[in-house]
Amino acid sequence: MQTICSLLDELVPDSPYKPHMQLITYVKDRPGHDRRYAIDASKIRRELKWEPEESFETGMRKTIEWYLSNDQWIKSVTGTAYQQWVTTNYADRKSQTEIR
Repeated sequence: MQTICSLLDELVPDSPYKPHMQLITYVKDRPGHDRRYAIDASKIRRELKWEPEESFETGMRKTIEWYLSNDQWIKSVTGTAYQQWVTTNYADRKSQTEIR
């Protein structure tokens, strides 16, 4: 979270939300919850000698830069037309799940 907020502060200097850290709200009933999703790549590094091509920080920077540069794509997947497409194409999935 802090990495994302710091990058947004840097990449969107005129943001009305600066500092972006002020937007974070911690949920009291799930302390440490986010840490459960941390990846431990030590086994794949040790056994396969694999190393990532990106660090978390460089990958996050590239991801944020992509989103900031692709506003039209964001609008296309957050607009009402996309929501209608999702509803139309996924509406019967719940009923299919219940049948099984």
